[in-house]
Amino acid sequence: ESAKWLAEIEKQEGVQKTESGLLYRIDREGEGAQATADTDVVLVNYEGKTRDGKVFDSSYERGEPISFPLNGVIKGWTEGMKLVKAGGQITLWIPSELAYGENGAGSDIGPNEALEFKVELLEVNP
Repeated sequence: ESAKWLAEIEKQEGVQKTESGLLYRIDREGEGAQATADTDVVLVNYEGKTRDGKVFDSSYERGEPISFPLNGVIKGWTEGMKLVKAGGQITLWIPSELAYGENGAGSDIGPNEALEFKVELLEVNP
């Protein structure tokens, strides 16, 4: 199911694919710093959804952005956050192998589930 969903997303206008299989679209170009190292710390606002549209995590709902080092998150985020500059917004469609894999995560993310994240990159700190 995830593979079919990603194949449909890939056909959409503006969607690009990296060598690893990560799909992304730059929704708003940023003009600030860009993460280059896995140890860079980013400050973001984001919303994560399953392929059926269920929001499983959102900094917007919590009312505050979150900061984390890129080597402390799923591989799709580590790669995706290097594709946009601070001040920009990106949508990531992350295949299962770059997300939570065959284990899934919590009650909302099943095994081998591809995910969608809309992310605003607020700042990058090396």
